[in-house]
Amino acid sequence: MQVFYWLIFLLVIGIAIFAVQNSSAPPVIIKFLLWKFETSLVYSILGSIVFGMILTFLIWVQRALRASVRSKRADQKVPST
Repeated sequence: MQVFYWLIFLLVIGIAIFAVQNSSAPPVIIKFLLWKFETSLVYSILGSIVFGMILTFLIWVQRALRASVRSKRADQKVPST
């Protein structure tokens, strides 16, 4: 588990370095359907990273809950001796 924390720490450091190095990038325009946003390149990339992390977390939670329900059902079917 400690290796996982180190990987997360290194990822955060890498993202921070990326953000600082690209802080002077020109603004970009993001168009989605009827909306139009003008923002910094750093914010758009960091927002994409955060959005991807949230989607991954939601998928992981769904699978973890499903596995938990399956485990409980399997425990109920097995008669205790």
